[in-house]
Amino acid sequence: MSQTVGEGGRGGALFIPRSRAMIWFNLAATFVVAAISFGLGFWQGISAQMVILYTVVLAAVLFWLINYVTIIFETRSQPLEDTAAASGADGVWAGNRVLITTMAVMLIVYLLITATVPSFRTLGNLIAFLLLEAILVFAFKVSNRFAHGRSAFIGLIVLLALVVISSFTINGFLSAANIKAILLFAAFLGIACVGQTLVALLGGLDLSIPFVIGSSNIGLLFLIGLGVPPWLALVFVLVIGAGLGFLNGVLSYRLQGQALILTLGMGFSIAGLVQILTSIGSSFGGNVFGTVPKWLQNLAAMNGRTFGLAIPPTILLWVVIAVIVIVGLRYSAFGRYIYALGGNRHSAKLIGVSEFKYWTIAYTISGFSAALTGCLLLGWSGGGFIGVGDQYLFTTLAAVVIGGTSLMGGYGGYGYTVIGVLVLQVLSAFLIGIGLKYEWQQFIFGLLILPMVALYGRAPHIRAQV
Repeated sequence: MSQTVGEGGRGGALFIPRSRAMIWFNLAATFVVAAISFGLGFWQGISAQMVILYTVVLAAVLFWLINYVTIIFETRSQPLEDTAAASGADGVWAGNRVLITTMAVMLIVYLLITATVPSFRTLGNLIAFLLLEAILVFAFKVSNRFAHGRSAFIGLIVLLALVVISSFTINGFLSAANIKAILLFAAFLGIACVGQTLVALLGGLDLSIPFVIGSSNIGLLFLIGLGVPPWLALVFVLVIGAGLGFLNGVLSYRLQGQALILTLGMGFSIAGLVQILTSIGSSFGGNVFGTVPKWLQNLAAMNGRTFGLAIPPTILLWVVIAVIVIVGLRYSAFGRYIYALGGNRHSAKLIGVSEFKYWTIAYTISGFSAALTGCLLLGWSGGGFIGVGDQYLFTTLAAVVIGGTSLMGGYGGYGYTVIGVLVLQVLSAFLIGIGLKYEWQQFIFGLLILPMVALYGRAPHIRAQV
């Protein structure tokens, strides 16, 4: 019987019904029963781990059983030769696999948070979750009408959804102080992502960014403590950061295919060396204490002012940098050559574009922007700490990917990254607002990247279209 049913449903062991309506009905029925079981488990006082386990097993078995029964009735009412409907069912999954996977991942995250954070179990959070799912369906479906900029459209819709949901679930989310905090931390991340975006457009990655940030952070304060004029110390640190980026570019170009490991090794080396130098005569390795200049504090502190306005100058600095990079990539020869090399480096070479030149420039800018981020973070924190850049190893990559820039090169841009940065910061503020710790944020960011990579990876690479 199972073989016949499998053939009739054209799903084999997966038992996929022919009717699209039945597929969605079965999913909805499974979700409702699993949600009831989930709630009853907590009502009966069962441990969170067992509730999650029972819910997952019940949902899997129930979905399989409902589909099995559905296909039995389908095979009795329709001839086996009718393959048109079956191919339509296959198309449901083929055309919506990213959307379905994303919704399933969000459901799992919601269930995990609900199971582990008692304060999250509110009707408002449930409504917010269902609203976010609905907005996501809308974004995915409408974005199919965009020949270009699909990722930007989805990112903007998700960003808007997060802002709306956060404003209804967290008191004071739209207050001036909170918005300023979100933009300030977005500025730090956005500046660090400048180089990562350029490198990604060429098909590379720079994993030395967090180590350069941390090294610049303690290196600048160490130089100031030695009596070096703060402005000269800042220039020196930025030049060293650019030099390290240039070295990364040269070595990774010579060892093509090893940029990932090479930049990671370079990052470890520079972080270790700077700690050795700054800890001579001190028992606080990785930390430097001293007085941060007032002008540097004003640049990046929450209470910083720009021309008398209560806006940290770092935010406006990021806006200026973003405009320069976006316009430069779009209208300058540098930007055109970056896209040409990322799209098809062999074709770009044939028209005289130097891959070595632009590869090293991209990595040099990456080192410079990482060093600048580390210096600005010193003004924000008021103290030097080598681990201040640790979170940027993950978030710079996440912002680039979520924004929609292809890690294979040739597609995307810094405007996309800006959207990714804002999505991450708003999401982070939301997660903190509902009481989740840092490890939860990392977990959710990681799950968020998976469907985004799947979504943007479905489009044929530009090299295949040249």
